[in-house]
Parts: sequence; C-alpha cells; structure tokens
Amino acid sequence: MDDHAAQGPIDLVTTVGPALDAVIETLRDVLHRSGALRVAAVLDTEEPALVDVGRLTPVEVQVGERLMHLPHAIELEAEAFPVLTELRQLPPFDADPTTGEVVGTMGGLDMLADAVRELTELFGGRSVALAQYPTSTPESPLTVTARGGEPVLVMIGEEEFELPER
Repeated sequence: MDDHAAQGPIDLVTTVGPALDAVIETLRDVLHRSGALRVAAVLDTEEPALVDVGRLTPVEVQVGERLMHLPHAIELEAEAFPVLTELRQLPPFDADPTTGEVVGTMGGLDMLADAVRELTELFGGRSVALAQYPTSTPESPLTVTARGGEPVLVMIGEEEFELPER
C-alpha cells in the first residue's frame, strides 16, 4: 500500500484482534523462515482484510477504510497457523523478466510456491497470499502469488508467468 495520504490516517495499534493477530504471526513466521522481502494476504472474510508484513517495517493491516500499523516485532498473544511446508532461506534467484526463466537452488521456487499455496488453504475461501523474494537484479524482485484452486503465479518485476503444475 503506497498511497496512505489518500486513505486517511494510520492508526497505531498493538493488536488487531485474535483472528488477524494469528494471520500476522503466520505471515511473520513465513517471512522469517523463508527470507522473504514481504509476505501479504488478502483474506476472504466477512469484512475482507489485507495484512502486509515486510522486513523491518511496521505490519500493515487494512480492514475496510481503516488502516492500522503494528510494530514489526510486537509480541502478540495469538498463535501462528501451522505452515507445514519446510522453509529455508535461499540465495537470491537469477530471474529474467523477458523470458520468465528463474535459476536458483534446485526445488527452491517449488518450495516457495508450496508455502504460498498452503497459506491460501489455511486462510480459506478465495483468500490470496503472496510472498516477494530478492533476485540478483534488485529492481526486479520475484513475487509468488496463490489463490485457492488457481495456478500459482510468478512475477518477475512487472512481468507475470503461470507456474506449471507438478
């Protein structure tokens, strides 16, 4: 979320309630275990919510018109959802935005795709999850996006590619 001025004030809070606190804990867990630049989810709930967790930045939560920030390292009373996909930090990918070719640790992109897909399953409904990772070309990060029942998408910079099913 880049245009805060148009959205109104940002509320600084220490909790966003048990359900969203659990989402924050889950996204922080994936962020730290995978070495992501950021991990975010749009939750398919009665009142849709966007939760965005980046490295060393405040956690950002938007519910309706209300935008809230929490300190990144704040201790919350909620437990993270159990993300079973084994995650580890990988070296930056070499990614070509013109061809969609991604070169990196064998199985690395599949591991990240599995984790992002698992997030959508944990959050339920038509929730969307994404995680952004560094590449050897910093201006073209690699973003993995999933929505339940749909193919995983990979963006390299501004270019989007569908990840083949395995």
